[in-house]
Amino acid sequence: MGSKIHLITERTGLPLSIGISRANTHDSQGLEPLVRGIPPIRSRRGPRRRKPSKLHADKGYDYDHLRRWLRARNITPRIARRGIESSQRLGRHRWTVERTVSRLAGCRRLHRRYERKAEHFLAFAGIAAALICFRRLSRQM
Repeated sequence: MGSKIHLITERTGLPLSIGISRANTHDSQGLEPLVRGIPPIRSRRGPRRRKPSKLHADKGYDYDHLRRWLRARNITPRIARRGIESSQRLGRHRWTVERTVSRLAGCRRLHRRYERKAEHFLAFAGIAAALICFRRLSRQM
């Protein structure tokens, strides 16, 4: 009984949207629900932004239907192309996501899945994401 955690973060590594799936599903299948799950972003001026302006992803998300889906929502896809671009180009953007995933993995209940129900596992992943946000905000004050 394995699970994968899917994560969308902002530029500095704060989690915006989190989801789980079975361990044997492809990463690209989790992109659309995660983008739909991003909450409105409060800005100092103007109306709330409902979506990010661009999305960085690795080669696992290099599919034309995902690029078209993102462009239809006015999100610029910055996805590495398989066989064309090297993995090093998106490294600095991927590093922030990998750092957040390692912080999530530091939570004992997420490191090894103790929960049988997916809803409980997702709830603990959400609590861990909230703790990451809280620690970041308390450090800034």
